Amino acid sequence: MNPIKKCIVNKDTKSNPIWLMRQAGRYLPEFKEIRKNNQDFIKLCLNEDLSSEITLQPIKRFGFDAAIIFSDILMVPYGLGQEVVFEKNFGPKLGVLDLIKLENINEEDFNKNLKSIYNLISITSKNEILKNKDLIGFVGAPWTILVYMINKMSPKKNLSDNFFSDEVLINNLINIIEKFLKIHIKNQVNAGANIIQIFDSWAGLVKENLDKYIYNPTLNLVEYTRELGVPVICFPRGIKDYKNYCEIVKPDMVNIDYDVDPKKIVKEIKIPVQGGMDPKILLTDKNKLKKETEKYLEIFKDHPYVFNLGHGILPETKINLVTELIHIVRNYK
Repeated sequence: MNPIKKCIVNKDTKSNPIWLMRQAGRYLPEFKEIRKNNQDFIKLCLNEDLSSEITLQPIKRFGFDAAIIFSDILMVPYGLGQEVVFEKNFGPKLGVLDLIKLENINEEDFNKNLKSIYNLISITSKNEILKNKDLIGFVGAPWTILVYMINKMSPKKNLSDNFFSDEVLINNLINIIEKFLKIHIKNQVNAGANIIQIFDSWAGLVKENLDKYIYNPTLNLVEYTRELGVPVICFPRGIKDYKNYCEIVKPDMVNIDYDVDPKKIVKEIKIPVQGGMDPKILLTDKNKLKKETEKYLEIFKDHPYVFNLGHGILPETKINLVTELIHIVRNYK
């Protein structure tokens, strides 16, 4: 059994597998070379040969225990027919949200729009370099996708004051999103992804009605994915009560963010844990890196744990520190 799946399924504590969120991309010189000639991010995600190459770049360079497909959570709104563009130094911008049009989109059209993603997974899963390694597919959680589709940009840039006011829109949209996220998950699994991670990047925005916006829609995805025979990792970034989240949503593994106390997590959470370290540590030096890395390894030494970060790897990350990080994790006793 591959390292991460083994940690999840067998609750293995003998070793700590390692991969990093956003490991395929922006901090790697080989990725920057490809990106220079491929300015349109959406087109790059839909270029199955280049996306497969990008997915494998960090495996070739660092030998991580898992590859995560080079794609984006916003490929789902794109698949649903909403315009999505990525603007340099700004981030994603989404077009007009047409609920009537969304209600009429069918599975065939959606699959056709995202066919290249499934081809990239199929191509990548057959590569020899992934022998004995996991291939992770992913989706955004319904709430996070809904935020982007209604807000039309990252809420860190601006979140409309009356965001929660149109309940009819929110209720209808979250059902449509959930339906097509299930289709997207199924297609990734059929193409060769053997783990699915659900990113709820904006879970921290919800202060009330967590059942309605966070727990129930994500639980539906978790149960659906498990029926496909594939384990699920959930990352509810910014959520205050990880214990409650895990007890309700029941993921196979939970990814923690860097604002939570790992000592509290290890006491409260029974399921395998992933992540936690602040990505900014990879901008510092070897001594600071060793101290922070070993802190997490020591806290979770008797708990099934996959080493990862508490958010995506930063573009300014020092390559030599990623190499050092893997050395520390693999040689920790």
